[in-house]
Amino acid sequence: MIERFQYDNRIVKNFLFVTIMWGVVGMLVGLTAAIQLVVPSWNFADWGSFGRLRPLHTNAVIFAFVGNAIFAGAYYSLQRLLKARMYSDMLGKIHFWGWQLIIVSAVITLPLGMTTGKEYAELEWPIDIAITLIWVVFGINMMGTIIKRRERHLYVAIWFYIATWVTVAMLHIVNSIELPISMTKSYSWYAGVQDALVQWWYGHNAVAFFLTTPFLGLMYYFLPKAANRPVYSYKLSIIHFWSLIFLYIWAGPHHLLYSALPEWAQSLGTVFSIMLIAPSWGGMLNGLLTLRGAWDRVREDPVLKFFVVAVTCYGMATLEGPLLSLKSINAIAHFTDWIIAHVHIGGIGWNGFMIFGMVYWLVPRMYGTKLHSVKLANAHFWLGTLGIILYAVPLYFAGFFQSLMWKQFTPDGFLMYPNFLGHTAGDQDGLRTARYRR
Repeated sequence: MIERFQYDNRIVKNFLFVTIMWGVVGMLVGLTAAIQLVVPSWNFADWGSFGRLRPLHTNAVIFAFVGNAIFAGAYYSLQRLLKARMYSDMLGKIHFWGWQLIIVSAVITLPLGMTTGKEYAELEWPIDIAITLIWVVFGINMMGTIIKRRERHLYVAIWFYIATWVTVAMLHIVNSIELPISMTKSYSWYAGVQDALVQWWYGHNAVAFFLTTPFLGLMYYFLPKAANRPVYSYKLSIIHFWSLIFLYIWAGPHHLLYSALPEWAQSLGTVFSIMLIAPSWGGMLNGLLTLRGAWDRVREDPVLKFFVVAVTCYGMATLEGPLLSLKSINAIAHFTDWIIAHVHIGGIGWNGFMIFGMVYWLVPRMYGTKLHSVKLANAHFWLGTLGIILYAVPLYFAGFFQSLMWKQFTPDGFLMYPNFLGHTAGDQDGLRTARYRR
């Protein structure tokens, strides 16, 4: 007797749609914030000022654009890798609508100044509780599907999804322990350097386990599918997984170099960051070498173009990050525009281009049609690639020059070049104290 079942494609379509929608919103907010830096009049109100829009931009891009894309790709690939429909259609619907409600809550509260002030964890305690509950719903649905699977082997992509779910749950709960004083305000359970350490243990690993591990799972599924080639080395993918999972969690202290954090903890972050180069580049090379025998198709296929640049940007960002953890390089780059470039190489190049490739591959299959225009997709690719280069390279140069300018003082101890900090040449009050910096 032949057993018949159908995959739940509705949940995939829903997450794909909002991925595109929130991507437009998040990037437009980012563009507005960027314009505000050069056209101050664009800071048109308290709720529309740079200080309010900047966290809205990061949350919209990370948790709305990237987050919904993770769920779309995971729901699609999980069912096919496990040969099973999702454990519960109802849990999928709760997950989808709950996540959108959380995003809308962020869109309302952040411009109103309701924030914890913690990087990537700005949302106040009622929303944090909602995130926890929806994350648990997603986990139950995923684990339930794994348990009832028809395929005995768990492909490496699923291990990356499991690691993402477990670690993000731990990071979010520990960092979000707060003392509420009202419905819209709370204070962190931690204080001083402990608060900083817990925050950057969370902040760095939000990058590791929300912006990296799920996308490596997506890479290991969608890149071989798009190339119609087996993954270059399955053994390397397993080594990549276990080494990355072990090393990444310890790297957070490299965000606190030259701080009150004990030297041994700073050094721990640096050592584990440098070791991360090996598994990160192992994964990058595994992805690129999967294209062996298919490079002729990269010229024509926009999906493969997006994947190639995405994986390359992953390699660039995961080399640059460990190098920035070295004190000698950190002294040049920290608090400069170099860091902005680094973040966007990862955010736009790695995450964004993986999403664009995945969307261009998925949508025609979800709707049983062909891509509307390959030329438009190729134009999208080249605009995006050139845009990343034109965005990042000037910021790298700016970082070098800002660092040099911060180290130049007048004989009286004032900053010699205060203008790029937003001061006039005569506005020296308080700048004498800048000499403390390293």
